[in-house]
Amino acid sequence: MISSLVGDWVRLRLQRVGLLVARTRLSPNGFTLLGLLLNLVVAAVIASGNLVAGGILALAAGAFDMLDGAVARVTNRVTRFGGFFDSTLDRYSEALVYGGVLLYLLRSGTDTVPILLVYATMVGSLMVSYTRARAEAVGIKAEVGLFARPERVILLAVFLIVNRPVWALWILAILTNVTTLQRILHVWQATRGDEPRPNHPAS
Repeated sequence: MISSLVGDWVRLRLQRVGLLVARTRLSPNGFTLLGLLLNLVVAAVIASGNLVAGGILALAAGAFDMLDGAVARVTNRVTRFGGFFDSTLDRYSEALVYGGVLLYLLRSGTDTVPILLVYATMVGSLMVSYTRARAEAVGIKAEVGLFARPERVILLAVFLIVNRPVWALWILAILTNVTTLQRILHVWQATRGDEPRPNHPAS
């Protein structure tokens, strides 16, 4: 996963940014909410047909989405709810952006295939996150795979900027679901030596 290769480098620099933005005294959860609102703006700009601005804003929103965690770490306000809240709103943020792409395509009078690609991309993106969450619930770290959220944001933004959103959708529709399959395989390999759990009769 590309994001795991640069993750430490990005986190180090975000820590420094986090120290600056923490002076606003806005809580980490407040930054999470602002990130959602920023992605709503991104979706509206894309839906209006301004793809270049939408792509640039998508990159800015993607960077902003990481600030809540940075602020939480530098202010010692990391909480279980904060992590849950951040992950949940990230899913809404991503769905909003794809919704903006969908509205743009519908207004452009596109045929059925791009619409189906948006659907496949949304399902794949949600399943990438869901498989990681379910793996972690059973004690397995599942960050494997090609297309985690940072890769998805960057790829979509780049293709929006060059005015080729459908190209991005083809890649995302395929590789998000490939990533999901990679995580399923990873968890299967990690658990295939497990003993079956006894089936206790209900009392």
